[in-house]
Parts: sequence; C-alpha cells; structure tokens
Amino acid sequence: MSDTAPNDRATRGTGKDRAAKDGTPNLPPTSWAVLGLLSFGEELSGYDLKKWADWSLKFFYWSPSYSQIYGELKRLERLGFATSRVELTESTRGKRVYAITEEGMAAVSRWAREAPVEPPVLKHGVMLRTWLGHLMEPARLREILEQHGDYAEKMSRRAAGDAGGAAEVAEWAYPELVLRWSQRYYEAERELTRQMLADLDELAAESAKH
Repeated sequence: MSDTAPNDRATRGTGKDRAAKDGTPNLPPTSWAVLGLLSFGEELSGYDLKKWADWSLKFFYWSPSYSQIYGELKRLERLGFATSRVELTESTRGKRVYAITEEGMAAVSRWAREAPVEPPVLKHGVMLRTWLGHLMEPARLREILEQHGDYAEKMSRRAAGDAGGAAEVAEWAYPELVLRWSQRYYEAERELTRQMLADLDELAAESAKH
C-alpha cells in the first residue's frame, strides 16, 4: 500500500486526531511511541508493550502506565493503525494482542521521516532545586545532588545492560544504538553532578574568605 496518505478513518477523526495537510495524523508523540513499538512486527499485549517500553523507552522518553498504553491502543485502533484479537490461552480468559496495520506502518514511517526536529524539553527537578540552593542547608543540597548522581549511575548501568540484550536481536539494531546513547547520557549526567559538587565546594571556599 502507498505510504503517501493514511486511510480515510484517520482523516475523519476528531479534531485532536485529524490529519495534517501532509496526511500525517496530528497525534501526540506518545501515540507514535506505542505505534512504533508495534512496528517491530510482533503481536503484543498491553502487558508486553509496558514491558518493552520499560526496557527501552523509559531511558530517553517515556515510562507509561497501563492506562496510558491502553488509551493509545484504542486511539490507534480507531484510526485503523492497529488491530487486535483475543488470543486464547490455557487460562479462563484470553489475552488481547495488538498488531500494526499497513496504514499504521505507513503513518509511523512518514512521521519518523518527516516530523519537525524539535528541541528536547529539559525539566530537571534537581537543577531547579539547586537553583534554589540559598533556601536550604549546604549539606542538604549536597545530599540531593549525591542521590541524583547515584540515580544517573544506576540508569547508565541499566541502559548498558538493556543495550546488550538488544544486540542479540537483529531487528533491534537501532534501539540498541539509542540505548547506547542513553547510557552515555546518564554517564554524562553523573559527571555533570560531580562537577556541580566541586562547584559547591569552590563556592563554599569563596564564602569562607568573606
């Protein structure tokens, strides 16, 4: 199927979902993230999608709740970008699994290629609290920064571990690269935190002179 336009269901969506002039639906990035997870060619349940997101997306974009995932899946089904079926299991209840459609693959491919390059939004709570460092004791500020540094180090190790797992699956070559990027990001964050602690020591030494 041609990837030049989504199907009619997308263009007939609500105002929030209505297609843009270039044919790409006006969806939030979280919708594209869920559709992107489905683009790797497997039928996935909501539980699977949550696990996959926590395994990769959480390092650089999003750690979704189950309600967010299922809300996005309903939206994608409504647009014709995903389908679902109940997979019978040995348990009393079947498991609903989702798959991407041709229209969905064309739409997410177009979005990945053509969406504007937007600057990342930095909302750094520890930086904000450090900015307000004059309102707390120096020891408390150091404690906050040290906790943040420990967190960054932990995330770096986890990203490295998940990147190693991705390396074992050929289809996850690009997610592996992004997980390596995430690893380096958290390593850099850890180093920036060390530098901030050194800056605090220098500020304290200057203050002691006066």
